[in-house]
Amino acid sequence: MSKLTSREQGFIEYLENLVSNRDRGAIANLRRGLRKSPGTIPQMDRHVLKFLPEDIGERQEEPYYLVASLFALWHQGRDSTESAAGNLGRSLRVLVEQEGDPNRRDNIEKGIEKRLVALLNCHRDDLPEHLRQIISLLKSNEVSVDWAQLLSDIKYWDRDDRPVQKAWARGFWIGSRQREEKEATHAEISSSETDED
Repeated sequence: MSKLTSREQGFIEYLENLVSNRDRGAIANLRRGLRKSPGTIPQMDRHVLKFLPEDIGERQEEPYYLVASLFALWHQGRDSTESAAGNLGRSLRVLVEQEGDPNRRDNIEKGIEKRLVALLNCHRDDLPEHLRQIISLLKSNEVSVDWAQLLSDIKYWDRDDRPVQKAWARGFWIGSRQREEKEATHAEISSSETDED
């Protein structure tokens, strides 16, 4: 989406250090924010507020609290972090592509596409619940998330020109098109090799 700020990068590095240092208590405190309004769990404050300017508004704080709780959900029980590149749409595309059976992959893709469309159409107030479901799905399939990108994207979720939603859609559907083109090329090569025999 946009260039990540040093504040966003620093916040994500801090969260990653909690996992690397095996601070399970901190991760548990951050997880308490799930299914709660962002910023309403005092146990999260010590991990979030130090990264925010004093005069920041409640609406600008919310993405930090939300990402902290989602990060803790994904990393629960883990001792290390994994890097991901790209936005959440790209992570969902990776989830689809890891299925080797083309018939199962098509069914998986349809289900994920339905969830993605619901997410892309949701109001900012409904974003925490939609993201919790998506992150749970990615976690259960061990698909990494670019947390700094997610933080940045949530900050711009309710812009009128919908740049985040468009970027996530591109991340998901362009990957689908690329796979289809690759499969078509592979089929053409296989067909021409068969014709030559």
